[in-house]
Amino acid sequence: MARYAREVAVVAFAQSDHRRRTDELSEVEMVMPVLHRVLAETGLKAGEIGFTCSGSSDYLAGRAFSFTMTLDGVGAWPPISESHVEMDGAWALYEAWVKIQTGEADTALVYAYGKSSPGSVRDVLTRQLDPYYLAPLWPDSVALAALQAQALIDAGETDEPALAAIGARSRAAALANPHAQLRGTVDRGDYEVRPLRTGDCPPIGDGAAAVVLAAGDTARQLCERPAWITGIDHRIEAHSPGLRELTDSPSTRTAAEHAGVFDRPVDTAELHAPFSSQEVILRKALGLGEDVTVNPSGGALAANPMMAAGLIRIGEAAARIHRGESHRAVAHATSGPCLQQNLVAVLEGDPA
Repeated sequence: MARYAREVAVVAFAQSDHRRRTDELSEVEMVMPVLHRVLAETGLKAGEIGFTCSGSSDYLAGRAFSFTMTLDGVGAWPPISESHVEMDGAWALYEAWVKIQTGEADTALVYAYGKSSPGSVRDVLTRQLDPYYLAPLWPDSVALAALQAQALIDAGETDEPALAAIGARSRAAALANPHAQLRGTVDRGDYEVRPLRTGDCPPIGDGAAAVVLAAGDTARQLCERPAWITGIDHRIEAHSPGLRELTDSPSTRTAAEHAGVFDRPVDTAELHAPFSSQEVILRKALGLGEDVTVNPSGGALAANPMMAAGLIRIGEAAARIHRGESHRAVAHATSGPCLQQNLVAVLEGDPA
């Protein structure tokens, strides 16, 4: 607990039901119920929150400064202290955590959302590639993940049946998750890009999530068993996949070292692995053994709302600590092609 200046915990978590399409809902209408639920868990009102930070993407929304619309769902009057990251909500949580560490706030509301259904996510994600050499070739996210998966297979670290088993295990675990988009038995399907089949890839869908952070005694007052963030760090690798060793994730390992993952064993891991092959890489980078419960929520293979899936990993890990089902968990979020940028957080409950 003494790793940082202030104790900070996740005291509440809420998420939407993740669906293939939400044509009848605007981003504001999708986010508002989630915000109401997460605040209701703590008994706080929006005006009592010290800092608000959101994560989303204008590329998905198709308009500039789209995040300003969802502030209608938060309630920006009287004026609030607010920020936004054009990233997954996990990085919004990191900004809020820093804000609390500085002493400028004791509580923070973090939320994220994404509607992937209106357009082609595979095309949209090409816009994050190098604009001179890669983007003009339009290699989409699945094609790049397939290159990574094939590199793993060629290195002898996995094979197609093992990847299929990861997908099957994830969707079976999601049977206990009422918010998941895919649950139970899911046909592995045809090849999307060899060696990845449909079952190795994340579903496309819409969704939102929110958490409330609180410091010290405030967290203990708001939550019976706070999920303390005892370590958090994020690292980035070279922009071009061609400059990286795709069968490993040194940025994840470095972030884990600085977050204290390797100090003591963890019992739960919520990994943001949109493709089955990426779970293999993350398990290795984080040193996770067979005794660790990985993605009990189903993970990104069961629901992968863009810009919110990483925050959901932190929220799901925290929720297990709130319920007493976990004592020390690691949560992971990723951004960019082939695990380019990675955030790792360690969450712990108070001793029984």
